[in-house]
Amino acid sequence: MQFIKTISIMTLFLFSAIAQAEIIHIDTAKTQSLIDEGIPIIDIRTKSEWKQTGIVEGSHLLTLFDERGRFDIEKWMSDLDKIAGKDKPFMLICAVGGRTAMLSQYLDSKAGYTQVHNVHRGIVQWIGENKPVVAYDEHAAADMSGQSGNSENMSVSTTTEGSTK
Repeated sequence: MQFIKTISIMTLFLFSAIAQAEIIHIDTAKTQSLIDEGIPIIDIRTKSEWKQTGIVEGSHLLTLFDERGRFDIEKWMSDLDKIAGKDKPFMLICAVGGRTAMLSQYLDSKAGYTQVHNVHRGIVQWIGENKPVVAYDEHAAADMSGQSGNSENMSVSTTTEGSTK
């Protein structure tokens, strides 16, 4: 039943937003440029995904779906508001850009966020182009965030090219 609910909500996100939303899809070069400008990047993947591939250094870790595919959009939006304002630019990244594309459409057309950038092809493309990632450290992330729940800010100084150590 939960799976059906999740699929229904994802479908609602997609179809309710498509007609109105203009998402700013960005490649890895533009992503790096915006990072260099200090624009926040929000990684919406699950903890297991962060552990598997690593993360873009400085990413705000804000899981949209848990390991079972469930989510709490009100909690997520509350956490997002602590990172980015509705009129401020920010980037969303996931594995290949699918989840963030749907979420970007929703944020733009239904929630009033005007400068949402979707990292097209996600962390897979980032790593595929040998861009640096850092290892996800759950304890460091929890210490840095100062909170529990699904929102973490991970800034680790050790980087590697396209893989984690």
